Formats: sequence, C-alpha cells, structure tokens
Amino acid sequence: MTSPNDFSRRVLDWYDRHGRKDLPWQRDINPYRVWVSEIMLQQTQVRTVIPYFERFMARFPTVVALAEAPVDEVLHLWTGLGYYARARNLHRAARDVCQQHGGEFPVGVEGLAALPGIGRSTAGAIASIAQGQTAAILDGNVKRVLARYHAVAGWPGESRVLKTLWAFAEDHTPKQRTADYTQAMMDLGATVCTRGKPDCESCPLSADCLARATGEQASYPGRKPRKALPVRDTVFLILRDADGHVLLEKRPPSGIWGGLWCFPELSASDQVTDWCLDRFAREPLTLEPGAPFRHTFSHYHLDIQPLQAQLGTRPESIMAAGEQLWYNVAQPPQVGLAAPVARLLNAIDSGATP
Repeated sequence: MTSPNDFSRRVLDWYDRHGRKDLPWQRDINPYRVWVSEIMLQQTQVRTVIPYFERFMARFPTVVALAEAPVDEVLHLWTGLGYYARARNLHRAARDVCQQHGGEFPVGVEGLAALPGIGRSTAGAIASIAQGQTAAILDGNVKRVLARYHAVAGWPGESRVLKTLWAFAEDHTPKQRTADYTQAMMDLGATVCTRGKPDCESCPLSADCLARATGEQASYPGRKPRKALPVRDTVFLILRDADGHVLLEKRPPSGIWGGLWCFPELSASDQVTDWCLDRFAREPLTLEPGAPFRHTFSHYHLDIQPLQAQLGTRPESIMAAGEQLWYNVAQPPQVGLAAPVARLLNAIDSGATP
C-alpha cells in the first residue's frame, strides 16, 4: 500500500493531466458559488446540475440576493432537481449567513457545518476549495474510490464503515494543493472509478488498489441492504376554472414536496364531488380521468391517478391567503412545483390530456 503522500501525489498528477477544470463553479471561485454547486451535486450528476447552476447564479449571483428572495422563487428554480429540502436549506442558510455573519461565510469546517443543510463533507469542500483550508471531503465519489482502494467492506451508511472511510480521507488529504486534490478526488470517482464500469487502466491508483487486485471492484463500497419499497396511491385533482387556470395548493414546509405547489390530493376518485362541495359549495361540471403513472421516492412508490375536473366560474376561496393559487398555464408564475405536478401542467399547456 502506498504512503499518504504518494497517494495524493498520484491523484494530483492525474488531475493535472485529466481533471475537469472548466466547470461553471470552477470559475470566479468563492464560498457562495462552491456551496451552491456542492448542494446541487448531492445525489445529482454534473451534466444535470450545470444548467440549473447557471440559471441559479444568473438570478441569485450573491448570498445576499438569495437571502432576500422569496422561497417560492428559489423553489421554482429548483423544480426538477428533486430533494427539495436542499433548496429550502439553501434559503435558510443564506439568511443565516446574512443575519448572523454579516453576509460572509464562516471560515473553516466547524463554522460552515453549523449552517442549515451543510454537513461535514460539504463544509470540507467549501473550506478547501474556496477558503484555502486543509479539510477532507467524503462525498459519494470519494467513498467509492477509498472503499475500493483500501477494500473497506460494508455499506458506508453504517457508522463503523463511515468512520473508517473518514479516517482514510483525512489521512490522504495533503496540506498543499488541497483545493486541487479535493476536486481531483471527486473527478476520479465521477469519471474513472465509476460505479458500474470502473476504468482501472486509466486510474492512477490501480497499481496497489486492493479491490482491483482481487477483481472485486463491484463489491466496494457495499450496497445498502435492499428492502421492497411500499406502494401508496393518490388522486391528483386537476381542477380548472372557466379561464383554464388550474388550482394548486401550497404544501406544508416540511415533509414530501415541502413548501411546493401541488394539486389537491384525494385518496379516491369518488371523493371529488364531496371535496368540491365542501370547498366551494358546488359540484364539478365534468370529470375526466387521465393516465395513471408512478413517481418513486427513495423510500416508497407513489401511484398517481390524475383526475381533471371543470368547475366553471372561479369560486371564492375559503383557504388562508397564500395557500391557494389559480395557476395560469399560459403565463406561469415563478413558483416551486413538485416534479409530477410540473409534468402534468406541461401536458395541459401543450394541449395533451394529463
């Protein structure tokens, strides 16, 4: 097994020749841009993140601009990226930075990790890349590289395995060129030591990688124990007024699709008439079911039955202000939408049947 210094030297030599150096967040580097990119990149691939990052930076070029924006607009720009708690925490953390730290990010891992939504690895990335600190990271790509190189058995979600990987991450992180090393390790995992078909011939660490030596690359890191995902059912009520606007309701700030605008949800199609009578004291004029489809979360499947209903003249609302919206599909407002809601609204706008 190579020494920590030789490990980082080989990684940095590889990065100098093959690493990615022109990603949008690698330009005009500062803690804010690195932070936003790191949050977006959690469980999301680089090619997906790039256009979202560029739109986000165009609208919120500074942490102050983000802090001052309404959360609905932040969620609107996040629509499609998923894991919306990330966007809500971005907004909360931006406000904390402005209100508690004068608009400047705390320096170092400890202060950064105290902000909402910033864990140890994200704090390490910000500190090393944007603040010149010596700090280790352990994102999914780095876990895979280290688990294979050192043959660390087990699922990284287990505390024992995670502790071992963090120890290796700290041990290998150099005091010089830490920012480049941090980016190099993320690149190595993303482009060479990939999950499915690692390109061991191109890897600077392959000569003494324990997983490669035994031909067991696919065994590391260990997979999360599988269990069958439960299935839940719901009815999306697509209620339209005489002008074709669609009723949306704002979900509670926490939980699934927290803070996003969604269709009213019912447990069964035959509840629509009673729901409309209770809410608006009138029955729907028409009911038309759409094609059911499945939306999968990390912990369950949601089978969705769209049901389009025509209500006629828009009724008076009985909901609290700010909790209900008649959404104009032709001139959509900038609000955050759950992915399946955006999908159905796009179908309506294109003239298709949801």
